Amino acid sequence: MKIGIAGAGAIGGFLGASLARTGESEVCALARGATLMALRNRGWRLEKGGDRIETPVVASDNPMELGEQDLLIIAVKGTSLPELAPHLCPMIGPQTVILPAMNGIPWWFCQVDGPFEPFSLRSVDPQGQIADSLPTAQTLGCVVHIGASCPEPGAVKHAQGNELIIGNATGGVSERTKDITGVLARAGLDIRLSNSIRNDIWFKLWGNLTMNPVSALTGATLDRLLDDPLVTEFCSSAMREAAAVGTKIGCPVMQEPEDRHAITRKLGAFKTSMLQDVEAGRAIELDSIVGAAQEIGRHFDMSTPNIDALLGLTRLFARVRGLYPEPATD
Repeated sequence: MKIGIAGAGAIGGFLGASLARTGESEVCALARGATLMALRNRGWRLEKGGDRIETPVVASDNPMELGEQDLLIIAVKGTSLPELAPHLCPMIGPQTVILPAMNGIPWWFCQVDGPFEPFSLRSVDPQGQIADSLPTAQTLGCVVHIGASCPEPGAVKHAQGNELIIGNATGGVSERTKDITGVLARAGLDIRLSNSIRNDIWFKLWGNLTMNPVSALTGATLDRLLDDPLVTEFCSSAMREAAAVGTKIGCPVMQEPEDRHAITRKLGAFKTSMLQDVEAGRAIELDSIVGAAQEIGRHFDMSTPNIDALLGLTRLFARVRGLYPEPATD
């Protein structure tokens, strides 16, 4: 199987190194800059537990050089995908399976059959470039439960988690999906097949919707957020709004905010990915998490005042620091 990894950061590097290690597949990487040079010079490098994986890789910044793949794993920041998607076409053939291993709500989420008329999410795919370039019928939905970091370009350090939840974007689990997940499982990943991947995606979003942006705004770790009763109640109110939106779109949340907070508290003094991005001066993935939830609510004329406030405050915070684009002007 030919497997392409678009985006060789923490998650892409983790998956690429894990897959290459087995020797079962031909794994290549689409990367750029310092990461590209590191991959060319030193190959995949992954530190996981007491193991160190080092294996060569064909890496390029030109999708045409890498060619058509059987499986294309996209592991870039959501902010990069609208620009990147049209350039991925040389890697996608009629039989290519596309697996976005990314945070937040994907572009296809409201374009598949559900208890509503399909519509596009402009917060995620403003110009429709992603939908035009990545066929939904060939796309798998994916929820990533892996914590990893890049201490230097091309090197990945695993922290926690090893699970991917995978299912067809259009629902169910096809035989082709089982083939793909079999390859991933043999690479040492914990795979859970889902017949309703939209529900799993929405549930993860519900859990991340508040803690990520509130931690970015305040600079606080999760334990400090949960120690403040006013902050905790604000987060709970926004989560209740998101749960109501989920029910509207056929993705009910079968958990209370307080139950989720109890689970989150076990992480201790943990820095969310959005807080880490702010501290590193990187653009934040606000639209695919908070923006998408707000847009879906507005589409159905639902009131989401707490989500609205969270989006507005975090967006302005990030714009002042150059971490989120300014509004378009004529």
